[in-house]
Amino acid sequence: MKKKKRSLLLATTIIGLSAILSPLATVGAANDYTVSNWTREHVTNIELNDRNTAPVINMDELEKLDEGYHTWDTWPLKDKDGSVAVVNGYKIIFALSAPSHVLPGQVHDIAEIRYFYSKNGKDWISGGPVFEEGKALGSRQWAGSAMIDEDDQLHFFYTATGRKGQERITYEQRFAKASADVVASKKGISFKNWSDHQIILEADGEYYQTQEQGSQGDIAYAFRDPEFFKDPKSGEEYIVFEGNSSGAPADRSCLPEHSGSPEFAENHDVPEVSVLFNGSIGIAKASNEDYTEFELLPPLLEANCVNQELERPHIIVKGNNYYLFTDTHFDKFAPGITGPEGLYGFVSDDLFGGYEPLNGSGLVIANPEDNPYQAYSWLVLPNGTVISFVHFSDLGDLSIADVGHQSHEFQFEHFGGMPAPSLKIALNRDRSHIVTELGQGVIR
Repeated sequence: MKKKKRSLLLATTIIGLSAILSPLATVGAANDYTVSNWTREHVTNIELNDRNTAPVINMDELEKLDEGYHTWDTWPLKDKDGSVAVVNGYKIIFALSAPSHVLPGQVHDIAEIRYFYSKNGKDWISGGPVFEEGKALGSRQWAGSAMIDEDDQLHFFYTATGRKGQERITYEQRFAKASADVVASKKGISFKNWSDHQIILEADGEYYQTQEQGSQGDIAYAFRDPEFFKDPKSGEEYIVFEGNSSGAPADRSCLPEHSGSPEFAENHDVPEVSVLFNGSIGIAKASNEDYTEFELLPPLLEANCVNQELERPHIIVKGNNYYLFTDTHFDKFAPGITGPEGLYGFVSDDLFGGYEPLNGSGLVIANPEDNPYQAYSWLVLPNGTVISFVHFSDLGDLSIADVGHQSHEFQFEHFGGMPAPSLKIALNRDRSHIVTELGQGVIR
């Protein structure tokens, strides 16, 4: 699909006219596809029950991947079709990491990516940092994805955050890519012949907010988590990612379609500050065989005036349906609506447009109410296995915002920084439910 230039004036006009008729915002003069909205009405349908609430995690029964490191956002090496890759009998996972003596609130400021491998998908051996020392871009590296092609070449996408040598930490986010050979031997897994690391995408300010736009009064900024996806219907290749809807706060407004149906919007007040909540799920199409050039396309889904961060988005295909998943925190919902820390999902019969929330609200997996921060960063694999990491457990009446004010001992005691027990979910058209809990960090 070719990128269509969007006139902001025309888009605003179309949005205004269509608000009464549809919860979808039309993109582009040619109406080539629609950007789906996750609406405030959808969020009001959220209800925790035994079909979407994860079992309580007991951290005392779990262990770190490597005692010397915290690990959190995790993803497996995949084949192009999205299935978990097996290299000479090994499965390989990658995870953000920081030394285990670092306080939980500081790990994102020094994150690097480490890898682990396993023959059985549950007993993981540490391989160390994935990249050669000093070669990765950014002052630290945030989440991404990894794909192995038909020639056993590893293609590694990640978020290059900040810049090397900066005196003060910044939150600039760009997509970077490097490739290497995967070496499997009796000693395990290693990587060699790394290519140069390249920046492959930056926010454009048209479809996706730039850091400069976000600095004009927004809460936070996101252009991260590049996830490789090959469309089995068309054969085209993409990366899906987290972004923010474009423009500074003064350029945006909360529109009726952000609330939901005309009946709901008519009787629903939206606090003005909700305009600061502009999460989106973006997509870019590969333009060359080396995956170093991508064309930004309009978002697949936006949560304007609903949610500020739609993290680690990813797609799996089942039958004729595309399932689009994302993670978010409870404190990222706009005022006047609320939802739990959880995995959220949407379904469409087309990659572009028409996404509707699973279960009427989007909620797929929630942390239990009596342990609301126990896990985060869920990732759904094609067979329904869901991996995540243990975040903060047994906080009582404290929120995550309170944790940093507690003693260092308290913070370490309640922070997981390790794989959570994997879950298994079932998908049936626009419905989902948790089937069972698997072992810690299990990948099938």
